[in-house]
Amino acid sequence: MSKRLFSRGCILAVLCVVALGLAGFGPRASRAVDNPTSWGFNTANLDKTCKPCDDFYQFAMGGWMKANPIPPEYPSWGSFAQLADKNQQNLKQILEAAANTKAAPGSNEQKIGDFYASCMDTSAIDAAGTKPIEPDLARIAEVKSLADLQAEATRLQERGANVFFRFGSNQDAKDSSQVIGSAFQGGLGLPEREYYLKDDEKSKHLRDAYEKHVAKMFELLGDPADKTAAEAATIVKIETTLAGASMKNTDIRDPNKTYHKMMLAELKTLTPNFSWEVYFKSIGHPELKEINVGQPEFFKALDAQLTATSLDDWKTYLRWHLVNGAAAGLSEKFVAEEFDFRGKTLTGAKEIQPRWKRCAQSTDRALGEALGQVYVQKYFPPEAKTRALEMVHNLIAALRDDLQTLPWMGPETRTQATAKLEAFTVKIGYTDKWRDYSALKIDRRSYAENQIRATAFEFARRLDKIGKPVDRTEWGMTPPTVNAYNSSSMNEIVFPAGIMQPPFYDPKADDAVNYGGMGAVIGHEITHGFDDHGSQFDGKGNLKNWWSDEDLKNFKARAGCVSDQFDSYVVDGDLHENGKLVLGESIADLGGLAISYAAYEKSLQGKPRPPEKDGFTPEQRFFLGWAQVWGANERLEYARLMANTNPHPLARFRANGPLSNLAIFAEAFGCKKGDAMVREQACKIW
Repeated sequence: MSKRLFSRGCILAVLCVVALGLAGFGPRASRAVDNPTSWGFNTANLDKTCKPCDDFYQFAMGGWMKANPIPPEYPSWGSFAQLADKNQQNLKQILEAAANTKAAPGSNEQKIGDFYASCMDTSAIDAAGTKPIEPDLARIAEVKSLADLQAEATRLQERGANVFFRFGSNQDAKDSSQVIGSAFQGGLGLPEREYYLKDDEKSKHLRDAYEKHVAKMFELLGDPADKTAAEAATIVKIETTLAGASMKNTDIRDPNKTYHKMMLAELKTLTPNFSWEVYFKSIGHPELKEINVGQPEFFKALDAQLTATSLDDWKTYLRWHLVNGAAAGLSEKFVAEEFDFRGKTLTGAKEIQPRWKRCAQSTDRALGEALGQVYVQKYFPPEAKTRALEMVHNLIAALRDDLQTLPWMGPETRTQATAKLEAFTVKIGYTDKWRDYSALKIDRRSYAENQIRATAFEFARRLDKIGKPVDRTEWGMTPPTVNAYNSSSMNEIVFPAGIMQPPFYDPKADDAVNYGGMGAVIGHEITHGFDDHGSQFDGKGNLKNWWSDEDLKNFKARAGCVSDQFDSYVVDGDLHENGKLVLGESIADLGGLAISYAAYEKSLQGKPRPPEKDGFTPEQRFFLGWAQVWGANERLEYARLMANTNPHPLARFRANGPLSNLAIFAEAFGCKKGDAMVREQACKIW
């Protein structure tokens, strides 16, 4: 399911090659996360050869970056990765215990234990070879008509293959109380449309590598060598056509551009060669008469290609996306080839992750709330939730105060913004209503079949929500996840248990460091409700303009300042950050820091001023806490991939970018006009 079907902003770009578990998480580095110093920041992290006003990120975390090279199996390594590694070590203990226990058949313990055990059974996986997908390959070979093609593509979608487009459920953007069906562009094998369309040498090199990878996978399926090159060329040709009709990632961020509710008659006109009536019946929802079509122009182009491309070429396309989606569950030769391209070429990772880690990640994806129940019982004490809620309420209060004094916002818009803030739902730790997996069959016979059933279960679960009231208790992340999110359509902020630990939050650490870390994370998610995307949704989660014309003009001008700032950051050569793509996250970082700092100051009212620690004032410690969150080393390939595809800026720009706009930062470290960390034109919104 494309994450683009959901209006959600996160603190971290979890870039994950799903089949390989490449999320930048890993085991090798100093254990500063596990053993924080008395005030929550290890001064060994510092690079004292660099002045804080020249490059604060290097000053605060240069020592850490020097001492923590990227492990060979990861594309990046930083604070998020270290904590995620710790969580995965905990999951490993849970899963190994479950795998070695005779749990009651059908219980969650049986399912997580058997899923993990089947994943770890490489002997059985290698012995099975391509048997798990041979029935699908046989069906594809039998396709003889356009109707057959649609039927097989639909079946493959249900089993997780990215063919033609993506279909799922979503809240109706203009009636957030209801769930509707959503069709969204898809069908590509490379990360993003521009990978097919750019003419620079690095893009051409990646396309060539992709084409060779596709050919190699066909060879592993048993196709003759003199045929695989032509098959790969066919894949690139079809996908390039689909990419050319796909919406740009910057346009996808505008919810108005992806909202096109269509009745069945309109769908017939849009795609005369594709029967939506047959599709809805095939996926078990013949009652559907209206859906949202995210990108009508894409579907027009896809429909034209259905008849312009030969059936034989389409069958090649289906075979490719079948094996591409199934590779992680097949024998080692498929896994190795998949890693060679998705891991080495795209992200720069040198080695594949250990099998147990990939299996823990896979279990979390398939049975996340079953696994999460055990995780929170063992590793998330109730008092952690209480402390987190207290901090959230302090930050909401800080933004409430800020809204009352914003000089550029008029009273009418101010009232609406305050009402939206007051309507926020806050979720901490884990869901109050655990997911029911009783209909999902899991055993130890076949890892690939477990994956297929889990994917089909999730596909059906999402579709079963269509036409029903929104379940506002549902979570979009599993409890062990080291991340957080804001959902515009739910008007909620969500913090899984996994992130409520050092270096983000440590009950034994200095308050200043906690507010600079977890406080800024919380502030980030709160501010997402008022970024360029979230600001288009009201307090009930409906896509609705609640701004006066003058205030909206002021907001867009201030947002434009942030966009221009990030446009100027050079990633590599002529590749810059895309200011429009990363605008929401950058606004959230800037606002989150500002309100967290205000909340920290408010928490000190009526108390003695905290003393200096290791020569740092409380104000300085706040910003060291912020930098500690983003300390990371990244491979160049990974950095380029992120800049091309992801709405989150790179860590070094996230650390320094918002600080260079803040007078409170400049004051804390004595930075002056002309210093690199003081922008001549400071951006300020919240």
